[in-house]
Amino acid sequence: MQPDCPLVAAIPVRNEAERIGPCLLALARQHAARLSHVVLLLNNCTDATLPNVKALGSRLPFGLHVLERTYPPAMAHAGTARRAAMARAAELAGQQGIVLTTDADAVVAPDWLAKTLAAFAKGADAVCGRALIDPVEAACLPACLHDDDRAETAYATMLDRIHDLADPDPHDPWPRHVEHSGASIAVRVGLYHRAGGIPAIPLGEDREFLAALRRVDAAIRHAPDVWVSVSGRIAGRARGGMADTMARRMIRQDEMLDESLEPAMTCLHRAQARAALRPLWGRHGSWRARAETLARQLMLPSATLIATCAEPFFGLAWHRLEAASPLLRRRSVRRADLATEHQQAARIVQRLLPAQAPVLPALGG
Repeated sequence: MQPDCPLVAAIPVRNEAERIGPCLLALARQHAARLSHVVLLLNNCTDATLPNVKALGSRLPFGLHVLERTYPPAMAHAGTARRAAMARAAELAGQQGIVLTTDADAVVAPDWLAKTLAAFAKGADAVCGRALIDPVEAACLPACLHDDDRAETAYATMLDRIHDLADPDPHDPWPRHVEHSGASIAVRVGLYHRAGGIPAIPLGEDREFLAALRRVDAAIRHAPDVWVSVSGRIAGRARGGMADTMARRMIRQDEMLDESLEPAMTCLHRAQARAALRPLWGRHGSWRARAETLARQLMLPSATLIATCAEPFFGLAWHRLEAASPLLRRRSVRRADLATEHQQAARIVQRLLPAQAPVLPALGG
């Protein structure tokens, strides 16, 4: 389905002479939909990326906009480059358009754009796709990395199922995935601006952007049928990024899991508290009495919780409440405790599931 609004993709690029060709050609070969423009932000490139891009220009079915930038070392990272690329893409798309972003080492699926647009047609304001390591390159990685990834993904999925059951999101129904990768994010331009754009931070600009979208109540869909293939290299362009993580884990397994993962019971408390806040923020019924009850449960002064109910967005109210409550303080999980926490999460899911509902796969399954 091709909408009437402009569709503009933004890609930060740094020394990707070998990979930028496949990246652009994959965007050019989309089925049932077509991009209006692609913006490339060449960030401190010193290789043949630019001439390789120019050689492809006439073969592409969309407008190609190449921006060259030389940033000082402290700013020459993906956050700065992606922010600049998406800002230009938003200008080209206009207030009613859609901007998408991927990575220069990514090859989007042939139906990447069509499936993304299908999610927008169902009411999404933003769509997150999955980033899957190229199978040829994945085969060169040691088995321990795959084992760790499967175990963490299984646990993350179990925690996400707790959220889905305890605090359902009508815009992001099950099944869904748990990724927020800059390799596949699309957003309506109006919501992009409302969230403040991509933050210019060295690492995790994609996660922080999704958090900002949540704070302004964007309808976010984690579409399981939207995916891109990314490189499995261990010498990456972003210091501290996925490549560095894989290289480090090849030497020694991390003691702690990803910071987004938490103990199962904390996850349940978080989901239940958010569900309890929703009608209070809307101020339905005897909301003050219920606000005082929830405040006691979260070990907060009732005035703090009542004040959050005056925020203009539910997401912002939740963000402030979450930061204030000692009960909801973020805690990490030791890798040694992963199996135990996974079993605890499975028990919670089983209790929350309706009768006859399917159970998620076991850890590492």
